[in-house]
Amino acid sequence: MATILPSPPRVGMVSLGCPKNLVDSERILTKLRGDGYAMSPDYAGADIVLVNTCGFLDSAKEESLEAIGEAIAENGRVIVTGCMGKDADAIRARFPQVLAVTGAHQYEQVVGAVHAAAPVVRSPYLDLVPGGAVEDTDLKLTPRHYSYLKISEGCNHRCSFCIIPSLRGDLVSRRPDAILREAEKLVAAGTKELLVISQDTSAYGLDLRHASWPRKSGGEVRAHMTDLARELGRIAPWVRLHYVYPYPHVDQVIPLMADGLVLPYLDIPFQHAAPSVLKRMKRPANDAKVLERIRGWRAICPDIAIRSTFVVGFPGETEADFEYLLEWLGEAQLDRVGAFRFEPVAGAAANLLPDHVPEAVKEERYARIMERTAAISTAKLAAKIGRTLEVIVDAVDLEGGATGRSQADAPEIDGEVFLRDAAHLRVGDIVSVVVEDADEHDLYGVPVAA
Repeated sequence: MATILPSPPRVGMVSLGCPKNLVDSERILTKLRGDGYAMSPDYAGADIVLVNTCGFLDSAKEESLEAIGEAIAENGRVIVTGCMGKDADAIRARFPQVLAVTGAHQYEQVVGAVHAAAPVVRSPYLDLVPGGAVEDTDLKLTPRHYSYLKISEGCNHRCSFCIIPSLRGDLVSRRPDAILREAEKLVAAGTKELLVISQDTSAYGLDLRHASWPRKSGGEVRAHMTDLARELGRIAPWVRLHYVYPYPHVDQVIPLMADGLVLPYLDIPFQHAAPSVLKRMKRPANDAKVLERIRGWRAICPDIAIRSTFVVGFPGETEADFEYLLEWLGEAQLDRVGAFRFEPVAGAAANLLPDHVPEAVKEERYARIMERTAAISTAKLAAKIGRTLEVIVDAVDLEGGATGRSQADAPEIDGEVFLRDAAHLRVGDIVSVVVEDADEHDLYGVPVAA
């Protein structure tokens, strides 16, 4: 008689919020798969559903609550984790039937909750196989050709509008040798683009006193942003830096971009430019020096793309402050800009500031900043018509076209490059493309004939 092996419990996952949350989801699912669980792509096939929440803004919290409610309605067996896990009482008050609530990057707790709610049936035929009869590879929620690489957790800043330190704690950097080993593993598995993420990439290694660690392949590597970027550039074809604060040592990374080791791209959350607003935000406020440094970066690496985010309608922001921001943006000529209307977040110091801006004024300022930045983006992209750019392919369609991104475009947040005559390309290819047209956000081109 044939032995029928037990079917493993199936886990579904809903992952919300930023790429840092996505990395947490990948780590949780990788651990569960190693413990013998199977993955489910839908609610119907799952024995348990994990909802990895975002709790940064009230609107994000509401989205998380809606996702929890949908998971309960569709499946009924739900475990909640992520940033909103800090508000366990609020979650349980609205959804008392959730099985467990854990906080951000509490991997052991959420995995333990899954084990308790849907235990794996042990089998000698499976348990004798190392790793629970699963592949010895990490599970990815992103396409094979690009991967997020988290280098630290937490943040030492105390910006008045932010509650991240209360959710994720102070800065805790990973050892550089461990990061490089992960990068090597990802590239060996097919990753072409590493997207370096953290709460504050520039502060990487500060808590480790920028000490050095031996590498398995030989030599040492220092726990410092510049050293890490250089070593990553020797591992992966493309390395993209996100969430970079403009500390002085960021200047040392620009030559690496000029030399082609790191993509000429910086994601810097400036948040505002008016000194009085930056002071209330508890952010660095030397805007003139920032403009000078941007000019210096462009002198060293003319193709550098700078993206940033800004908050409009922060408490106390006057019309003069906002006009100052618009003028600053005109001088800075940033390549990609996102804007957010200020939202009070429970626990944020900014809530107690006087002179909150009316919602109608926030909306009007939001429309104006988006109009200004769209005009800058349109002009910058139009200037690329006729140039040949390197493009990584994200998708190939059945009509002979393809969609990709230039070195100036991060996935899902920046623009795209739409290609014709591209049927011969494959996802993950990095190809030379002649730009033929442009609009407000995207480029259009054709691959260079081999």
